[in-house]
Amino acid sequence: MADLYPGLALGDALNPRDCQMIPCKCESAVTKGQLVIFHTHTAGEIPSVATAGALGTNVLGIAMKSGGIGDIIPVGRRGIFKVKGSGAITGGVLVVADVTGQVQTIAANTFEKVVGRAIQTFGAGENDGLVDLGYP
Repeated sequence: MADLYPGLALGDALNPRDCQMIPCKCESAVTKGQLVIFHTHTAGEIPSVATAGALGTNVLGIAMKSGGIGDIIPVGRRGIFKVKGSGAITGGVLVVADVTGQVQTIAANTFEKVVGRAIQTFGAGENDGLVDLGYP
């Protein structure tokens, strides 16, 4: 399928003014566009994140920049973001994290792991899918 938003890079927000972003510290190397999980939090510090694993229950959002251990990156919490799909995604379906921090179609009995809803159809490994994060 053709990329419907070629001006957006993986991990970019469709409308940055309408999304919620928070700064987070990388606990491990993170690549822009990957879903990240809440990793740890020390009192008085910003939260730290790591790449989301398969069906992560504590997905915080999407990395809006790449970063190495200790780097501070913006993480998109709410809004419409360009993501990569693991398997074909149909517009309108609920999505969860896969083992590499991409999105995949929800499986049976995993509703507590939903990270958002696909707002277009896109194929496996394509960078042209938009997902509304935080929208169950």
